[in-house]
Amino acid sequence: MPKTEKLLTYKGKPLVRCGKTLYYGNSYEPFVIMMQVVTTKTVGDMEIADKVFVQLLNTDPSVRPRDAIVKKSEKKGLYAAMDIASIWLERALNPTA
Repeated sequence: MPKTEKLLTYKGKPLVRCGKTLYYGNSYEPFVIMMQVVTTKTVGDMEIADKVFVQLLNTDPSVRPRDAIVKKSEKKGLYAAMDIASIWLERALNPTA
């Protein structure tokens, strides 16, 4: 029997980390968010994200990678990045809401 792992979620959508890159959303939906931690700073004994590059990506495989970037922004801190990411993703997935 395959081992199932529980994914970390934020506002009901998966949040997956690979190195300094975080992916937010389901890859089978039309859009997903990619966040890249550009710089970090040390606070006490912890290293935290300082500058984060946020991109809203179209997941359609027929779209060229350069054209897949729908929106992009640079935010200071992971909180600000997650805030804009959740807004962009919600609006992209529910354009009439």
